[in-house]
Amino acid sequence: MKRLLKIVGVIIAIPLVGFILIQLIPYGRNQINPPVVAEPKWDSPRTKELAQRACFDCHSNETIWPWYSSIAPGSWLIYRDVIEGRRRMNFSDWNNSAGRANEAPEIVMEGEMPPFQYLLIHKNAILSSAEKEELAKGLTATLGQ
Repeated sequence: MKRLLKIVGVIIAIPLVGFILIQLIPYGRNQINPPVVAEPKWDSPRTKELAQRACFDCHSNETIWPWYSSIAPGSWLIYRDVIEGRRRMNFSDWNNSAGRANEAPEIVMEGEMPPFQYLLIHKNAILSSAEKEELAKGLTATLGQ
């Protein structure tokens, strides 16, 4: 029985020690929101509201960093997604993003954005079909396409 308890203790301890050790890796902890430089000229407040709800956490400098974004390995994934999202299109630095945003309406309509893993824990970002269409049309009008 003592041997079984030792084995169970080791089985529990190894992942626990690993989890604690990965918290020491600093990647994903630089969770800053740079200032808003320039926003697009929104076609309507509704388009902006839908974009804020479904897009801004990764595609703006107004990211809401939840508590779990400070715990590895989740912090690594979230940080990478935000940095990559801002690089591809940033509603808060529009002067440097407008040229890359022309695919946004199509990506929204095809359901590629927001991504599934984001929607699992951000239920407010789930858009109905009508809201997706409304956002896509609003983005098209905002982008001047």
